[in-house]
Amino acid sequence: MEKVKIENVEIVLSHPDDLNIKWTGQNDLIRQIMDAWHIISEDDIPLNPRIVGKPGAGKTTLSYYAAKELLKREVYIFQCTVDTRPEDLIIVPVISENNTINYHASSLVSAMIKGGVAILDEGNRMSEKTWASLAPLLDDRRYVESVIAGIKIKAHPDFRIIVTMNDDASTFELPEYIHSRLQPTIELPFPDVKEEYDILKMNLPFAEEEILKITVGFLQKSHINKASFSVRDGINMARYAMKLYKGNITKDIDTAFLIALKSVLGEEGIKILSANNNEEKY
Repeated sequence: MEKVKIENVEIVLSHPDDLNIKWTGQNDLIRQIMDAWHIISEDDIPLNPRIVGKPGAGKTTLSYYAAKELLKREVYIFQCTVDTRPEDLIIVPVISENNTINYHASSLVSAMIKGGVAILDEGNRMSEKTWASLAPLLDDRRYVESVIAGIKIKAHPDFRIIVTMNDDASTFELPEYIHSRLQPTIELPFPDVKEEYDILKMNLPFAEEEILKITVGFLQKSHINKASFSVRDGINMARYAMKLYKGNITKDIDTAFLIALKSVLGEEGIKILSANNNEEKY
């Protein structure tokens, strides 16, 4: 475990997230993120973009790809929940075996110290009280304070942050003073036909072409019908269909897809399929 000292307080750092993540398409969104992080003069500071989209649209994947593959920084992901407390975001005390207190930095603070990129995933699941602790980090002050450890932690000049947010009803409204600090807002729509196919092919290179095409057709029709099914659902569905097809459960691709559809998406998926039986195939 890597440790650092800040104001004579020893802090244990979190490890960065090393994920095998790929991205294809929608290059204009990547450019928007990179431009937001870019520094154009000594007096400038990076912006704090937020990615907004439906669950499963690829917000975290897009953020990680931009940070790791293009910016070439270590990436630290913090999963936000309704139970996230201010101290969870900054420093948590941990009692060791010899009954001494060790201070453990969150993935966010570890990114601040190391000059990495922090992804706050599903940020609008956090309460206003929790967001308030990050206000000075998100403006030109660029620091956080740990009440527990009694220290102020300044962000490394290379530190960047990006926040993903689900566009659904199961979230908190952001307070205006935080909303104004999380800019620009980058909306991530569901992919078009070609992009959706490319994503499935990239993640499932072993899949039969027919299964990929059937899956893309279903996903595109679900988007038209305002269903919440995403590329992530499509990947899981096509993967399971391939397992059924290759595992001798059925040798018929259509049957394998139907079983996978019902198992992964349930009756709602069947309804979308039935409602679109007379639609043009993709």
